[in-house]
Amino acid sequence: MTIKEAQELVDNWIKTYGVRYFNELTNMAQLTEEVGEVARIIARRYGEQSEKESDKNKDLGDEMADVLWVLICLANQTGIDLTEALQKNLDKKTKRDNTRHLENDKLK
Repeated sequence: MTIKEAQELVDNWIKTYGVRYFNELTNMAQLTEEVGEVARIIARRYGEQSEKESDKNKDLGDEMADVLWVLICLANQTGIDLTEALQKNLDKKTKRDNTRHLENDKLK
């Protein structure tokens, strides 16, 4: 699935099952909550914190998909074409950082 197709699928789902988009502020709060859930799993599964028994069955991929879902909702309701935005962002990073990481001794 392309990013454009994902944006269209989310929009169609919202219109079919979700009644309407939550407002942007509500979705921003929801995005923050979902990112926190991803952070919790990563901190406990891959970091130094011990993983709680209740977190051991959490699906990291599903939590990441929740983040992507809300991000797509925000893009749709604010008129952002994520394909175009990502391409511009990659171009910016390539121009700005084309040698920076290659020359970073910390990464070698």
